[in-house]
Amino acid sequence: MADTYVHRHRVTFDETNLVGNVYFAHYLHWQGHCREHFLADHAPGVVAALADRLALVTMDCAVEFYAEGRALDHIEIRMRLDETTGNRITMCFDYVRVRPEPTVLLARGRQTVACMTREAAGLSPIAVPEELRAALNPYAGTVTR
Repeated sequence: MADTYVHRHRVTFDETNLVGNVYFAHYLHWQGHCREHFLADHAPGVVAALADRLALVTMDCAVEFYAEGRALDHIEIRMRLDETTGNRITMCFDYVRVRPEPTVLLARGRQTVACMTREAAGLSPIAVPEELRAALNPYAGTVTR
């Protein structure tokens, strides 16, 4: 199994619904947080390029739910690289409640982004930036589905 990039999050009350569990859309929101923290930590040049012509366009994303998260739970969003194909990167996410114990897999997600460049005529595909490819390499491996 590949190493995972871990983003830690504590669930807030505003992330829950009337029933008291985490509202489903927050899991997708956390994918974005995890991805952005990864870039800040491991590919700062890519972050700088996003202010210029680089665009990382989300092509698809999904989450499968297995258990409920609740307010004040400590969650680890564990990201790993599933595959890189052409200008696209697919990442997998495990959402694991680590506190209160016992540790529980709450959900599993996927997200595919396309590397694009902004041009006068619109967006055009480009190769995955080398800095991003190198940053993701330690997190590549076999994914259990």
